[in-house]
Amino acid sequence: MGEKEVKTENGLTFTEEDAPLLRKVIAKRMLESKLNAPHFYLTVDVDMEKTIALRNDLNAGGDRKISFNDILIKAVALALKEHPRCNASYIDDRIRTYRQINICLAVAMEGGLLTPAIRDCDQKTIEQISEDSRELVEKARNKKLRPRESMGGTFTLSNLGMFGIEQFEAIINPPQALILACGAIREVPVVRDGAVGVGSRMKM
Repeated sequence: MGEKEVKTENGLTFTEEDAPLLRKVIAKRMLESKLNAPHFYLTVDVDMEKTIALRNDLNAGGDRKISFNDILIKAVALALKEHPRCNASYIDDRIRTYRQINICLAVAMEGGLLTPAIRDCDQKTIEQISEDSRELVEKARNKKLRPRESMGGTFTLSNLGMFGIEQFEAIINPPQALILACGAIREVPVVRDGAVGVGSRMKM
């Protein structure tokens, strides 16, 4: 891939190279999504105290560590099972409601973003989801994902909390109808029964 130096009319100097194929595909899909799928954003500030306690219990004495992402994926799957019309796509003037709940993970890697799908998340334990997630993320970063592992997702979860991002608005992964953007867990002042204390919150 050649790189060249270009001098523009206004005196700026920069290097330019061909975009990798993955980045081209991502740019095309994201642009199509923003143009063709109406986006509106809803944000809630979620109490994470019980989630933190659950994660601590799951990780007590275990060899493999459960992440907050693993728990969030399971929670999303249970929510989609309760609200199946959210596990859907709008295609050719028809609403397609899926029987499977396959949650895509947004995985950042050099050259772009991949969204491998963890299949049948409503039927799996958090431990099974954690194992599948770890395997798919490793494959994505090593460029070893099989085509099937990047297809068939019905919902996407994007979590930037590990980078300290408190809140962001994600772009829908077409042809899905929804995407959940999760921020960092923060310790913040919280009012309970008229008294101010410290609580753990996450913006979604």
